[in-house]
Amino acid sequence: MGDTALAASLTVDTRRRTADRVFYGCLAYSVALTLVWLYFVLTQRSAGALFGHYNVDRDSLIRVVVGFLFFSILWGAIWYGVKTLLLRKLVGFTREETRLSFSSRMREPFALEPLLARYSERRIRIADMIGRRGRFITLGAAGFYYLYGRIAAEPTPAFLSLALQDSLFDAVVFNWAGLALYYSSGFLARMFWGPQSRVMDGGLARANCLLITTLWSLFKFVMVPIGVLLAARFPPTTFAALFALIWGSYMAADALSEVVGSLFGRQKIKVWGLGDVNRKSVAGTWAAFLGALGLGVAVVVSSGLPASWLVLAFVIAVSNTLLELVSPRGTDDFTMATANALICLAFGFLVY
Repeated sequence: MGDTALAASLTVDTRRRTADRVFYGCLAYSVALTLVWLYFVLTQRSAGALFGHYNVDRDSLIRVVVGFLFFSILWGAIWYGVKTLLLRKLVGFTREETRLSFSSRMREPFALEPLLARYSERRIRIADMIGRRGRFITLGAAGFYYLYGRIAAEPTPAFLSLALQDSLFDAVVFNWAGLALYYSSGFLARMFWGPQSRVMDGGLARANCLLITTLWSLFKFVMVPIGVLLAARFPPTTFAALFALIWGSYMAADALSEVVGSLFGRQKIKVWGLGDVNRKSVAGTWAAFLGALGLGVAVVVSSGLPASWLVLAFVIAVSNTLLELVSPRGTDDFTMATANALICLAFGFLVY
């Protein structure tokens, strides 16, 4: 074996070990989450701030099954088709290169370097961005709008736990589905993982996605004690604005940084994280700041809140921008949202 082939083999082995470590870490979390869920289901005890008495009935089973089939399979299939078209027509991938792009990339070699030598990196990034953001922006925006309106109409103390009574069963099912399909390259795995698995992440694409979804699930539980403190400190009339500043501003920053960075940015800022190519752009960084700030200011003004809240919106926009830039890739959703919540809590102690 030549030096080049040996180096390539070692690189593949290193990536596979990293992907395996992410899998087993997320597996341990899912086991713990499932045991907690089973405990409350079997004992019928109340978990206080987490959720009340919980039953797995026919309605909850139907809701989870329909949700999985729609959001993970049908909606995934739509954006799988869109990304396939982009890779073939916009980028120029062959049928085999496209197939490998939607595979797990862990059971057979996936070399990113030859693809970057033959095709436009910017076009690959655009295809990655549209597949990933197209799938999640529409769902995220709809979910945010619904929850924001729900909290504004009924500002309860559990406003930041995102109805864990409704979502805990979903989290258990979706976590196990993601783990079960992690190494697969079959139809369901391509629909579940394909649209959001970036070509530019190489062999660690699914590891990046799995880490993001697991930390997102974990953040809901981190928010429970923080949410209790926020509810005790702030008046109910501000709960909807707090929800928007914590969840909405980070979603706007994260989405716009990738959209603008892929379309217009020059990826020269090196960052660390899960993926073969980890670079970000100045344009994407500015987009993150302006997106978070614009949403924050709009929420504060529309809610008729004092000028001090504009300062809070600015600080959160700065925090989102910096954490989106410096957090290891795959962890920024968790770090940004957690920091937003803690900044709001500190603001509450200073102002209220």
